[in-house]
Amino acid sequence: MLKLMTDMSKLINICKKELLVTLKDPSAKLILTLPIILQIVLFGYAATYNLDRVPYACLDNSKSKTSTEFLARLDGTGVFQRTQTLMNTSQIAGSIDSDKAMIVISIDSDFEKNLARGNSASIQVITDGRNTMTSSVALSYVNDIIEKLNTERNGNKQLINVETRAWYNPNLITRWSFLPGMLAALSLTQMLILAGLSIAKEREQGTFDQLLVTPLSSAEILIGKAVPPLFIGLLQVTIMLLFCIFWFKIPMNGSFVTLYLTILIFMISSTGIGLSVSAVSSSMQQVMVYTFVLLMPMTLLSGLSTPIRNMPRILQIATYANPLRFGVEAIRRVYLEGAGLTQVAPNFIPMIIIAMLTLPLAAWLFKNKSA
Repeated sequence: MLKLMTDMSKLINICKKELLVTLKDPSAKLILTLPIILQIVLFGYAATYNLDRVPYACLDNSKSKTSTEFLARLDGTGVFQRTQTLMNTSQIAGSIDSDKAMIVISIDSDFEKNLARGNSASIQVITDGRNTMTSSVALSYVNDIIEKLNTERNGNKQLINVETRAWYNPNLITRWSFLPGMLAALSLTQMLILAGLSIAKEREQGTFDQLLVTPLSSAEILIGKAVPPLFIGLLQVTIMLLFCIFWFKIPMNGSFVTLYLTILIFMISSTGIGLSVSAVSSSMQQVMVYTFVLLMPMTLLSGLSTPIRNMPRILQIATYANPLRFGVEAIRRVYLEGAGLTQVAPNFIPMIIIAMLTLPLAAWLFKNKSA
């Protein structure tokens, strides 16, 4: 019995010691608290498939009592927000491509006449198939409104029908929208890890000081550290791209030159972040922890799986500092939509700005920490 109590006392003391060491370590406190706060906030606000705001464009060629009532019901939900009133079908493409509208409602001129005759009449709903989840949810909202309108107006007769068209993804296949975006998400992971480990590995292996006494400047060393991850990342993206095209049969509608230019600019901005992480890390373990802390919010705030427009305003603003947001959007547009260089060029500007900030920051951190 005495031996048992002695052993228990030893265990209590060692547990108490480890707990005190952990709680008194400033870096440990950050690691223990920051991920929890980030996860609860981001998963609570960003990781949601509920649509609080569905911007839509309307082409009402009927301008009848029923079509006006239907559109009024859409507007009255508080979810659907009319952003454009179109005059002809040629304006539909611009609404979808510019992200001004998630869906387009098109009503034919003979809509009311068909209903008056007791015939079925169709309302065409055109959705943006580049994001299958949000398109499906928005379409279900429209179907609910039309079903209620049918019941109130026609009883058991379903005279008002919905014709759906999903642009860039006709069958709303989830992998069509998800995998092209994963080209950016997976390359971000590789860039952060490869670039992040480059300097930390030198420190851990004891070769960092030897590197500093070479004739190379800090900037030259960083360039040498950045190029191999870029090369490996492009090779990995090529493998993923081949799987998308030939294994999953997702048609590539854009230019390979535009796609690779987009990926390269995105990777350069990601490398700057990775090198900055590496410059402030003393070990490879620290790099992995910092990478984990960065990856989760960057992925959630990228619009890869949930729409940015439905996030709180403060999180929408935060996404402008996230290169993954612009990488995912540009790659999806090139791959699925067939967008040209001039159409995706606005996405390059934030990524270039991020690279121009993070690469010099990494050089400064590298130089000052090694001094």
